[in-house]
Amino acid sequence: MTNKDKNTVYLTQEGLDELKKELDNLINVKRPENIIAIKEARALGDLSENAEYDAARNEQAQIEARIKTVEKMLENVSIITKVDTSKVSLGTTVAIKYVDDDDDDDGDEYKIVGSQEADPFESKISNESPIAKALLGHKVGDVVTVESPNGSYQVEIKAIS
Repeated sequence: MTNKDKNTVYLTQEGLDELKKELDNLINVKRPENIIAIKEARALGDLSENAEYDAARNEQAQIEARIKTVEKMLENVSIITKVDTSKVSLGTTVAIKYVDDDDDDDGDEYKIVGSQEADPFESKISNESPIAKALLGHKVGDVVTVESPNGSYQVEIKAIS
């Protein structure tokens, strides 16, 4: 894996739009609000014992760090397009069934996304997660072994969309 590959941020168009919106909010809303907060805290006098000033400066550091992080991510973004649904890949949604699960459970469905977009509460899992790593490149009907920190288990790929 080259250094470029390590820095690449994989995003869907939706994820890219969200990141751009966050950057815009940081630059045009959060930063100006923070500048005002710093000015108001300075006006309170002695900066050596001024908790409001310290808090505003800490917030400023966090805002500026996040701006740099988001800008770096946007420089290295790779948009997930043209999703090939013949096999599990970035951008696909995959329905799986746990092989050893005796329940009449329908299994689970996950969308494979880049690590920046992962949100387990919305069934979006990172391509770097153990289950996604195991599924990537496989086709409907394949049974794959997932190596997880809690041991290994098998899943069957039921559908890819």
